[in-house]
Amino acid sequence: MSSYKIALNFEDGVTRFVECKPGQKVLDAAFRAKINLPMDCSDGVCGTCKCRAESGRYDLGDEYIEEALSEDEKDSGLVLTCQMVPTSDCVISVPASSTACKTEQSKFAATVSKVEPHNDAAVVLELDVDANAPVFLPGQYVNIDVPGSGQHRSYSFSSGPGQSKISFLIKRIPGGVMSTWLDAAQPGHKLELIGPLGSFYLRAVERPLLFLAGGTGLAPFLSMLEVLVRTESDQKVHLIYGVTRDLDLVQVEAIEAYTAKLPNFSYSTVVAEAESSHPRKGWVTQHIPADALNDGDVDVYLCGPPPMVDAVRKHFDDTGVKPNSFHYEKFTPNVAPRAA
Repeated sequence: MSSYKIALNFEDGVTRFVECKPGQKVLDAAFRAKINLPMDCSDGVCGTCKCRAESGRYDLGDEYIEEALSEDEKDSGLVLTCQMVPTSDCVISVPASSTACKTEQSKFAATVSKVEPHNDAAVVLELDVDANAPVFLPGQYVNIDVPGSGQHRSYSFSSGPGQSKISFLIKRIPGGVMSTWLDAAQPGHKLELIGPLGSFYLRAVERPLLFLAGGTGLAPFLSMLEVLVRTESDQKVHLIYGVTRDLDLVQVEAIEAYTAKLPNFSYSTVVAEAESSHPRKGWVTQHIPADALNDGDVDVYLCGPPPMVDAVRKHFDDTGVKPNSFHYEKFTPNVAPRAA
C-alpha cells in the first residue's frame, strides 16, 4: 500500500483527512498537509500531542517516556501523534479545534444528478462530485449552500464514502428554504458544500450494533450499512426505524436490500401515529428486542429529533441498560417562520 488515510476529527466537528506514508508518523503527515497538530517537543517527552485513536492499527514504538503516555492511557486508546506510525487507515480524535490547528473546513462543488421525491415526507438528492472531493466517515454530514438564499442547511450523507456520487435524504418542510429550492431543482444545477463535519460516525466494529433511526435520521445508517457491506462485517446489526406516519416510511426497499448483502443484518419499522395500521405502533423504545442489546455488549448509534434522543436516553437510564458505547446525534428540521 502506498499510503494510509488518517481522519483527524477536531473538537469543533471538522474532519480533515491526511495521507500517511508507510513508516511515517502522524504528526509529520499532518504537518506536510499544513495542519499543525498540538505539539511542543515531537520527541515523546512532553505529551502535548496526545490524541485518541478511535480505530485503526498503529505502532507507538518505545521512544517515549511514561510521563508523556502511561500504560493505562495507551491501553485506553490514547496515542502520541509524534510517535504514532499507522499500519492501516486510522481515525484520530484531536482535543483541539480546527482553527487552533490552523486548518479549515473543506469546500467543494457538486452537480445535481437526481431529485427523487418520496411522498410528501422526504426527497432523495443525488449529486455528482469531482475526484478531489473530500472523503467522509459514514455518519457525518455537510453544509449545503441553498442557491440564491444566502443560507445553508446541514444533511447527513446517505451514501457510502469514496464514490463519485453522493446522496442525502432530506425531510420536506412546507415553505422551507431547501424544500422550496428542491421543488425546482433539475439535473445539472450546481451546489456548494462544506464538510465533512460531525463526531457521529461509525467506529471500529468489534461487537454487535444497534441502530436507532428517527425519520430522515435514517440517512447516516444507510451510509454505515454500505461500509459494513464493503468491509464484509460479520457482526450482528439490528436497525429500528421509527416515524410519525405511514407515509414517512421511506427508502424501506433500500434497507431491505441490505438483508441480502449483510448476513447478520435485521431491521424493523415503527409508526407512532395511533391511526396507523402498521404492525408495530408507538415509540422505538417499545420495540427494542432484548437480544439486540446483547446484555450490554453492544454499540448503540442513534440519530433522530431531540425528543426521540432524550426518550431513548431516559429509557436506557430507567431500565438500567448500559451499552458498551452510545453515540447519538440530534437534528432539528429548519421550519419556515410563521407569519406574524
